[in-house]
Amino acid sequence: MSNRELAIIIGGGIAGKLTARVLSDSFKEVIILERDDEMEGPISRKGARQGDHLHALLHAGQNGFETLFPGITETFHSNGAVNINSTKDLAWFHHGVWKHRYDGNKSTTLQSRPHLEWTMEQYIKEIPNVTTLYRHQVKRLLHNIEENRIYGVEVSTSDGSKATLTANLIVDASGASSITHALFKKLNLTIPTNKAEIGLCYVSKRFRLPKSQTRDWAIKLIYPNPPLEKIGGTISQIENDQHVVTIIGYQNSIQEKEVVKNDNSFLELAKRLPKQDIINELIHAESLSETSVYKVPHISWKRIDKVKQFPKGLLIIGDSVCRIDPVFGQGMSIAVLEAVTLQLLLQDGKLDVEQVQIAFHKEIAKLISPIWNMVLTEDFRYPGVTGKTPTGLTIQQWYSKKIFLLSASSQNVYASFIDVMNLVQPPTSLLRFGIMKEVLLHGVFKKRDS
Repeated sequence: MSNRELAIIIGGGIAGKLTARVLSDSFKEVIILERDDEMEGPISRKGARQGDHLHALLHAGQNGFETLFPGITETFHSNGAVNINSTKDLAWFHHGVWKHRYDGNKSTTLQSRPHLEWTMEQYIKEIPNVTTLYRHQVKRLLHNIEENRIYGVEVSTSDGSKATLTANLIVDASGASSITHALFKKLNLTIPTNKAEIGLCYVSKRFRLPKSQTRDWAIKLIYPNPPLEKIGGTISQIENDQHVVTIIGYQNSIQEKEVVKNDNSFLELAKRLPKQDIINELIHAESLSETSVYKVPHISWKRIDKVKQFPKGLLIIGDSVCRIDPVFGQGMSIAVLEAVTLQLLLQDGKLDVEQVQIAFHKEIAKLISPIWNMVLTEDFRYPGVTGKTPTGLTIQQWYSKKIFLLSASSQNVYASFIDVMNLVQPPTSLLRFGIMKEVLLHGVFKKRDS
């Protein structure tokens, strides 16, 4: 198709790299503008402050990665990532019960975000028509008023000078603090935005655990049981025989200044979890890092698909569109699914770039909508969370609670729930007759027992 000479991507994080991989098949040249230095190894980047914390690649995300980067899963593993049985090696305490553990036929890859991103970086470098310009920060987007088109960017380079770059397509993958916000404000364009104040705080450290003959899990999740419990935590094996521990607190229940004082402060925080499993592992563990803190005051979904007179030549992806509650581990996988969506649209020979742009924003809205609703249903279990409540919130919370409780005893229900949480199946799959029957029977018998 025409107009596929050059594409510029703002941001070289996970969403930016995924987008570059997709666009490399359709554009003659792709340039990634990354404000950070080039990665020298699997270490955290300054521009990805959440990089030290636990990240999860869900089944849908893992499948999408393999589609876009054939063989990358094996590369993850050969470089040290841990391959586990998704339902046997996961110990999950959720809403007051332990999930049923069984030997299922699905696997999950455990690794740190820097390890994943570093591996992606090596794949991107092998694509001949993709160039990454490091230490290039985008200052503003260039807009043609007459055509209502974004045609380029103004950047500051590593030596402090400025440069102007033009392209057929500009992609904003810059994250939650999107560069396009200033443009929309300047153009008086309103972006309908769904937003919820959750007051979330992430606190993480890396450890090396002593060897144990009784440790029968690779990752353990201790979730809070809302609304009374606000603090939860996860301990997960990652590469290099390390474990990362991430403790989360809703509604500003964790005080940053207290937890960063010393290693003992982190241990004291771990003691506040609903179960003592994690602190029991850490008592004799070796601390390998400083304590990292990351705050998510609110989550938001910018309805780009509803913006009237949206500028041509601009495509927005990843956290620049939707910043989801990271506790559910869906952010990276959503970005993967968005990239796969873009790939399918570009492969349609009937669509030009402008048509792809419009269709993409509409399609990812369909993708995000059920996930956003599912996340809000859980976040609104805390009375202090503010924002627009989902339709039928009370019945959704009642039904999902039954699913959580049944996941402790019913392999059928838990397997379906795992598929939904891993974005392999839509939430509506939990409304199948057999599952609804178990939910209703559980409700009846619980009433009789009370």
